[in-house]
Amino acid sequence: MKRLKTGVIGVGHMGQYHVNVLSSLKNKFILSGIYDTNIERAREISEKFDTKYYDTIDDLFKVVDSVIVAVPTNFHYMYSLMALEQGIHILVEKPVTQTVEETRNLADMARRKNLVFQVGHVERFNGAVQELYKIVEKPLIIESRRLSPFTSRVKDIGVVLDLMIHDIDIVMNIVKSPVAAIMASGGSVFTEHEDYANAIIQFESGCIATVTASRVTQRKIRTLAVSQEKSYIFLDYATQDIHIHRQATQAFLLTREKIKYSQEAFVEELFVHKENPLKQELEHFYECVRNSEPPLVSNEVDIAILKTALEIEGLIRENRRQQKKFKAIN
Repeated sequence: MKRLKTGVIGVGHMGQYHVNVLSSLKNKFILSGIYDTNIERAREISEKFDTKYYDTIDDLFKVVDSVIVAVPTNFHYMYSLMALEQGIHILVEKPVTQTVEETRNLADMARRKNLVFQVGHVERFNGAVQELYKIVEKPLIIESRRLSPFTSRVKDIGVVLDLMIHDIDIVMNIVKSPVAAIMASGGSVFTEHEDYANAIIQFESGCIATVTASRVTQRKIRTLAVSQEKSYIFLDYATQDIHIHRQATQAFLLTREKIKYSQEAFVEELFVHKENPLKQELEHFYECVRNSEPPLVSNEVDIAILKTALEIEGLIRENRRQQKKFKAIN
């Protein structure tokens, strides 16, 4: 197959990253052009990366085989549908759409037209996450934390669809069991949406996952811990390091002053091949198109992940309504 003629729709924060990486993958992609409703921004990015910007989306569609959809979330469905109708393969940034019905419509159309429809969950291609999938067998407890300082870049969605959905994605792909129950709460500080949130997800397998996301925390933290019968696995996304604790023993010594506790465990540090996850994601997209293969994660799983995220959002909204009622009464 020749290089894939690809365009980028939306060249804001994430779209610019896609343009940058596509420009470096010259053996697989031809960056055919970009489109953005902000003409000045489109002109700036096109000059920076030596590509062409198009005044209309239809003009871009005429010169590409595939597109990256990196516009604000409320426009994902519109541009993705337009591309599929034109017979164009798509990679859509997360969250894929605003509703499960919209995502299912896109998946159905892509299947009918034999087109690739990939959701841009870039953490799937983090080297440490790839290794995690290999070593987790029967998780019992999962604890995930994705905390960041506030940035005004994202105002159209809450922290669940902005940050937490990464971890919902990873957790559900680790557990591979239907969701049995969800509890969730959260609050807002800087936007009208939830800016911090916590969810407890119970799976039919018995596994319980506690997922915390925040964009009000004055330190960036990205960690995931998995407890299973004979090991405790700790992953740091920032460093892409994995530590596995095995054969833990605990003892205590009683003295006149206090009780002293000690714990020992055999700790392995797993070697992880560290690569740019976005580069890995785009290369996977290329291979899917080239070989007419489905993405690493099926669209049905994408739909289940979005459904779970939206349910968590709904529970948070309901809890906040109930809190307001309670305050009003008292």
